[in-house]
Amino acid sequence: MDAALMARVLALRFLWRARDRWSAERIADHRERAVAAARRHAVERSPFYRRLHAGLEDAPLAALPPVTKAQLMEHWDDAVTRPGLHLADVEAHLTDLVEHDGDPGRPWRPGQPLRGRWWAAATAGTTGRRGVFVWDRAEWATVLASYARANDWAGVPVRPGQPIRVAVVSSRRPTHQSAAVGASLPTALIPTIRLDATAPLPETVEALNGFAPTLLVGYASVLRPLAQEQLSGRLHIAPHAVMSASEVLSPQTSRDAEAAWGIPPADVYAATETAGIASTCSAGRRHLYEDLVIAEPVDADRRPVPPGTPGDRLLVTVPFARTLPLIRYEMSDRIAVDGRGCPCGRAFALLAAVEGRIEDVLALAVGGTTVAVHPNVFHDALDEVPVSGWQVVQRSEGVDVLLEGLPPQMPTDAVGARIEAALAEAGAAGVPVRIVPVAALERTALGKVPLVRGLPRA
Repeated sequence: MDAALMARVLALRFLWRARDRWSAERIADHRERAVAAARRHAVERSPFYRRLHAGLEDAPLAALPPVTKAQLMEHWDDAVTRPGLHLADVEAHLTDLVEHDGDPGRPWRPGQPLRGRWWAAATAGTTGRRGVFVWDRAEWATVLASYARANDWAGVPVRPGQPIRVAVVSSRRPTHQSAAVGASLPTALIPTIRLDATAPLPETVEALNGFAPTLLVGYASVLRPLAQEQLSGRLHIAPHAVMSASEVLSPQTSRDAEAAWGIPPADVYAATETAGIASTCSAGRRHLYEDLVIAEPVDADRRPVPPGTPGDRLLVTVPFARTLPLIRYEMSDRIAVDGRGCPCGRAFALLAAVEGRIEDVLALAVGGTTVAVHPNVFHDALDEVPVSGWQVVQRSEGVDVLLEGLPPQMPTDAVGARIEAALAEAGAAGVPVRIVPVAALERTALGKVPLVRGLPRA
């Protein structure tokens, strides 16, 4: 166990609990001071940000130019604030971890983390070039503490003398942040099993039955089939808490999980670049981590959207990110922020909606024009279909709907009719729909199932 790292995490968790009682004014004051310090640090130590923010030192945050992933990766070596840290070295480190099945969180093994000092992770690259991000020890402690905060806010029970037994079903690919986070957990104090979301379901069920977790964490696309395994009697675990992370948690998946384990799953909204962004409180509402991440939902022209309105994209500023500063970094997430006030007593802003990523909006050809169809159209039509998983894949001639675990007695025509009706209501009548029952949905290298996949980008 990395005792120094864990000491930092525990200290942060203790200090942050006091923030749960902060007023909105106190949160705003903290944000302003944290952002100002991050901006000064970036301009002083990063040639990239020094050029980008030249003449804007006294401008408000909203006046600063956004930074795209492609832009940041192109200027990575100039963006980092630590001399001698280069993208090529981090890429080589990540490649070495993959080729040798390395464990990204174990500092006592040579080269892990990089030079014993840097934790690194890469995004999946679903929107083009992948992003590579790096954190020093203090920053990585904040990353870990941000995920631990989700447990605190959800009211995960801590029983004296009974350590939390954590089962994480996500990606074991060592370049993925969830793998690095899982590898950093102290197994002596927090017994942890990390399972690959791409593994056959019976293997995962057997491992969970043998481990008997008290906290189950997984992708939403994993929780639903596991819930059905529990309801069928093949899985028999009794977690005190269930947490969905890294994918949009649909209402149906939430209902399935609650039916299986008697507790509604907590929803953790996070990203590789930022770590935790928001999570569910004990009252079942999602609060933004405003003290750690400044989130700005904006429209296609990067203008702020009204409260409660989903943006076309999201700009994030991460004050604790000092090695690779992120100031108005652009993400493709569509979220809505709407007011404050919650029975839990926290004054942190409420996250009203997470609607997925803009690359999941399908552009369908209808009568010589193009109609944009949001993934929610498919969620509404498919989330209550009695299957263990589904995926919509756009083809040049229409869409394929892949269904895993379709009951034999349910005709595919009935599912097709639901999709066709939903498309017609969305203005895409006549788009060919093909229903394809499959034994298992294909997952990405990170173990995820993109629910709605558009045509490959040119």
